[in-house]
Amino acid sequence: MAIALPQIYPILDDSFLPKDGGSGYLDRLGRSLADAGVTLLEYRSKSGTDAEVLADARVLRAAMPAGQVRLVMDDRVDVALAAGFDGVHVDAGDLPVPDARLLLGVDRIVGTSAGDERQLMSALATEVDYVAFGPVFPTTTKQTSAVPIGIEGVRRFRAVAGPDALLVAAAGITLETASEILEAGANTVAVAAAIFRQDDPAAEFRRWVAALKQG
Repeated sequence: MAIALPQIYPILDDSFLPKDGGSGYLDRLGRSLADAGVTLLEYRSKSGTDAEVLADARVLRAAMPAGQVRLVMDDRVDVALAAGFDGVHVDAGDLPVPDARLLLGVDRIVGTSAGDERQLMSALATEVDYVAFGPVFPTTTKQTSAVPIGIEGVRRFRAVAGPDALLVAAAGITLETASEILEAGANTVAVAAAIFRQDDPAAEFRRWVAALKQG
């Protein structure tokens, strides 16, 4: 399936959610992000139980309606299916891309990650819609021992992938570096902490969109 990606999409990690916020906070957050113009969002939960992850995913789906916002579930193909998400992002240790595609079908998004050029080429040989890579810069959001690749690494990944592959740059990206990363060859920047550690994530997303349009 050929898909189009926005220049920026948020990655909502459950570590950014208040412990006592409940589903009401997540509902308000999802609605405010949809109103701010978010058209693609990835949800990531490493700490919740199966029931908690599914419940949160269903709250997000209700708050961010299908047809307006595409929702991608990190890791969990089962939750993506049960919650009516538009796709899944799978990495090493998750369900392999071919199996995720088999379960989700051709009409949903399947994305994966690559840490180096060899992994990138391997990913592009599968039925994957996009490949995320990074960290571009140091990050505290996701535990990783990988060395940041920098702007030159973005150029290198684009050269290896060719002009048609959809590449998503992630990790350590700031508003000051996003335009340069896009100019270096990424189709999209995926942003977590820079948006969700702000008091008003929806307003921060709007600020990013405006800045990238001007850049």
